[in-house]
Amino acid sequence: MHSFEYRQGELCCEQVPVSRIAKEVGTPCYIYSHATLTRHFHVYDSAFKTIPHVVAFAMKANSNLAILRLMAKEGSGVDIVSGGELFRALKAGVPSSKIVFAGVGKNTDEIRDALKADILMFNVESSAELQALNEVAASMGRKARVALRINPDIDPKTHPYISTGLKKSKFGIAADRAVEEYKLASSLGCIDVVGVHAHIGSQLTEVAPFIEALKKVVKLVESLKGQGIDIRYLNIGGGLGITYSDEKPPLPQDLADAISPLVKDLNLTLVMEPGRVIVGNAGILVTKTLYQKDGEAKRFVIVDAAMNDLIRPSLYGAYHEIRPVSESLLHRPKHAVDVVGPVCESGDFLAKDRTLPEVKPGDLLAVMSAGAYGFVMASNYNSRPRVPEILVKESEFHVIRARETYEDLVRGEAIPAFLK
Repeated sequence: MHSFEYRQGELCCEQVPVSRIAKEVGTPCYIYSHATLTRHFHVYDSAFKTIPHVVAFAMKANSNLAILRLMAKEGSGVDIVSGGELFRALKAGVPSSKIVFAGVGKNTDEIRDALKADILMFNVESSAELQALNEVAASMGRKARVALRINPDIDPKTHPYISTGLKKSKFGIAADRAVEEYKLASSLGCIDVVGVHAHIGSQLTEVAPFIEALKKVVKLVESLKGQGIDIRYLNIGGGLGITYSDEKPPLPQDLADAISPLVKDLNLTLVMEPGRVIVGNAGILVTKTLYQKDGEAKRFVIVDAAMNDLIRPSLYGAYHEIRPVSESLLHRPKHAVDVVGPVCESGDFLAKDRTLPEVKPGDLLAVMSAGAYGFVMASNYNSRPRVPEILVKESEFHVIRARETYEDLVRGEAIPAFLK
């Protein structure tokens, strides 16, 4: 569920007409619903209320400071994958005791900063990383709490780019080497082995792959405990999907009901890293129609948003529903069109062969389900300033990121003296 609906002929975010926001801040812009964000977090969190757990929001899905502060105030931690995300999380007020550091390529500066912050744990992805972590911790006179990320070789049945639990993936340690790696970790003087981690992919629309992977991981946990390795945390990752089109993903409660019997007797704390399922349907990208162009083979609707603002359609062939902001447009004749942007690439599109009502210059369109992997993946390609982000709470809206200026585009650049 989300809080974007037509009221008196206008698409609204909670109680605020989207057209009003577009008029005041311009287009393109991202708009997020406070009510949807909080509701989605609590639905997920409460589903696991019978199990000791930590929800660590996967901030790669949306890392705006205001969104992170909102998550922290509701009780969430965060899953980070870089030093920059650690900086953002701490600046937003996320307790370091609820920060989990994942990713295959942590550098020594990032490790040092995370150890200084005293985060909950590192999700370790290789022997080499384990050794580096031990060395940095030793140089600081600290111990690093770790969970080893196990690759269970499970097909998550999602897009190949967001499948992370197969043998060919760059992520994790092969399941058949897990015990050996845990013995190595336990032998290192500045490593504190506290957990097991597994994450098989994103936008999962079935419970079965979760359960198949978890059964393998539970066996590993039982084996490690039997060998005297005190596993206190089981990190099951995230990846629960959302509805973009006609998908029918399981609800958080469905996942909890399936998982609980497998972990209830393990005497450990469950760590979860939901991202998309919290923020995906809590945000939209609003764009303005510039032109309609009738080509030889098809009709194009040219808008002011582009692949640099929302790259998912170009990168993954991802589907995003597109709605007119004015409900009256729904009564116009419909046509099959490509919705494209101004960027100088044939891959610059938001929708292909989509049946939409006829639009005219100035008409506003809402690209739905854009709260996750939207702005965070935006770029300045074609020297396009990145767009603003807006948070709506009831009848008020707040600019939580200002639109970039042309001066922002060249900040940090310099022309050397020999070119002057």
